[in-house]
Amino acid sequence: MEIRNFCIVAHIDHGKSTLADRLLEFTKTISLREMRDQILDGMELERERGITIKAKAIRMDYADETGARYILNLIDTPGHVDFTYEVSRALAACEGALLVVDASQGVQAQTLANTYLAKGAKLKIIPVINKIDLPTADIENTYIQMREALDISDEPILASAKEGSGMKEMLQAIVKEIPPPQGSPSEPLSALIFDSFYDSYRGVIIIIRVFEGRIKAGMKITMVSSGAQYEVLEIGYMKIKMVPTSELRAGEVGYVIAGIKNIHDIKIGDTITESIKPTSRPHPGYKEIKPFVFAGLYPVNSSDYDNLKNAIEKLHLSDSSLFYGPETSVALGFGFRCGFLGSLHLEIVKERLEREFGLNLLITAPNVIYEVTTAKGISEIDNPAKFPPYGDIIEIREPYVLSTLILPSEFMGPVLDLCQKKRGKQILLRFLDTKTIIVKYEIPLSEIIIGFYDSLKSVSKGYASFDYEHIGNKPGDLVKLEILINQEVVDAFSIIVHKDKAQTLAHYLTEKLKTIIPRHMFEIPIQARVNNKIVARENIAAMRKDVIAKCYGGDITRKRKLLERQKEGKKKMRQFGRVEVPPEAFVAVLKMSD
Repeated sequence: MEIRNFCIVAHIDHGKSTLADRLLEFTKTISLREMRDQILDGMELERERGITIKAKAIRMDYADETGARYILNLIDTPGHVDFTYEVSRALAACEGALLVVDASQGVQAQTLANTYLAKGAKLKIIPVINKIDLPTADIENTYIQMREALDISDEPILASAKEGSGMKEMLQAIVKEIPPPQGSPSEPLSALIFDSFYDSYRGVIIIIRVFEGRIKAGMKITMVSSGAQYEVLEIGYMKIKMVPTSELRAGEVGYVIAGIKNIHDIKIGDTITESIKPTSRPHPGYKEIKPFVFAGLYPVNSSDYDNLKNAIEKLHLSDSSLFYGPETSVALGFGFRCGFLGSLHLEIVKERLEREFGLNLLITAPNVIYEVTTAKGISEIDNPAKFPPYGDIIEIREPYVLSTLILPSEFMGPVLDLCQKKRGKQILLRFLDTKTIIVKYEIPLSEIIIGFYDSLKSVSKGYASFDYEHIGNKPGDLVKLEILINQEVVDAFSIIVHKDKAQTLAHYLTEKLKTIIPRHMFEIPIQARVNNKIVARENIAAMRKDVIAKCYGGDITRKRKLLERQKEGKKKMRQFGRVEVPPEAFVAVLKMSD
């Protein structure tokens, strides 16, 4: 049987998961009894949000009109900009891609980005215009946009994933246009690990694409980068469930179970080869991904630290773009400094840790990596608490992104205004057609990691789409804003902001914390400090015990003595008392408004 490996790429919400459902139904991979919407989005979080977070692999059997039989390996990919790394891994395991565009929304920012990724991976692209059944569908205009913006001249397949039309044409195009995988089963084994997940009973299960040779149970295998050796216990391919098989040959996609308990032996992008006959051509792997957004993750109960450590290690197996390392905070105790690809990635990781591992977590304000030049040299700093003293800093450089926005022309004014507020510099403004414009801005990454996506959706009534790519560091007029509670710096509240926004933010944070931190028996000053100067202050009044209630008349000096003693006690309390900062205070920093 011939093999075809393909993936589906699209902007978020263009019907990619529904299209995958229809293909599974059409090829009878899944029975109607087992069928449910978004079958490949098995994670509760994916179904709730209506987005794909993880790439999935599934095998379909297909016979064309002539009776020729094919194995089709579909690798479903995410559509959001934060999960581009998942997309690039899926592309490395395929020879072709279905490029899906919504007929009612047209080409959008992530469509553009994913098309360039697919072209860069030299895949055969089959264009598909989906949702043609909608009353708002504009097929002709969508085709013009695909030709102009994506440089695709092939005639697109018209489909409606909801109604199931166009599936036959799509499968025929996959079989005819996507080239079969190259590689010989007689060569030494060379298989690419493009995904993995943890099973509590069977250890690490790895998902592979075999490029050369064959793999079967009982074979001794070696991980090329770590050198770790294992014996294969079971291999198979993924349908809706895992189906064991005798061997996987060149061109096939499947899973390997080898009793791997040490999760550090597995590296996504690594090559598996046979121990006694290793390959001389390991796969180049993937470009090492760098996290762009950092935040501290801390357990609410410090006794949960070990559980958090195990949970992060297991989650890292299925999400290799998550980076982590231990960190200690004066205010929050022991936790982890984690690196993410964006703010949605951060949100998803936190939710997965809480749901899948039953943890209760606190998260500090997200920030980016700054390049700080001092007299001692240049250092990269991912935590504002580690910034050198103000007087030592010569220059601070911050990461910038080139953002692409595609939106209806009627929202141009508010969207351009939003980008200007975020310190953006316009690079391009072009009309895709009479109603749609494409805008490119260079914007500091720190400006888009908190609240930018929500603000964009709000000013464009949900019609603007957004994508970005990193373009390096540029100098910025930045300062460190510290919060002092009862004269002590709370490191978890330290943030780096632009000089012009420091004053406004300082007032916002001090006022917000005043309403959240409960009153104590002593007065608590909350101060904001920038460049060693206090720029904002709020006081939380002390709770007062009525110490003179027991005095019935008598000499005034007795009452004064009691009040003086109370005053002295409060002074001592303020000096040695510990202020309890509730978890909501850390959430308030995450919800900073402009």
